[in-house]
Amino acid sequence: MLFSAPTVRRAVAGALGAGALGATLFGVLPAASAQPAPPNCTAADFAGVASGVSAASSAYLFTHPDVNDFFTSLHGLPREEIKTRVMDYMNAHPQERDELTAIRQPLVDIKNRCGYAFADAGDPDMPE
Repeated sequence: MLFSAPTVRRAVAGALGAGALGATLFGVLPAASAQPAPPNCTAADFAGVASGVSAASSAYLFTHPDVNDFFTSLHGLPREEIKTRVMDYMNAHPQERDELTAIRQPLVDIKNRCGYAFADAGDPDMPE
């Protein structure tokens, strides 16, 4: 069964954002400011970090079939149900939560260092 990219993105973003479920890997925009961005805070820098996090997430899911199966099982569920199930799963699996949070850390770091704000870029399938 093939899943649409937005569905997979939504599920994995929910996992990686456990503790910050509203965050998403994509749809990050720099905060409006009259000052230039700090060094290494360009769109290319962010895309590089995001692609690294995405690759690490994929590797993690392939090497943890039980976690992969859980996120795959979320396909087609309503957004609110996905959020609830992800929160419940992460609370019941603290090691997996910590590992996924560590994978996501570079994204959090660049967001904090560069002042990026997570936003829905107009894609109705993106997490809020």
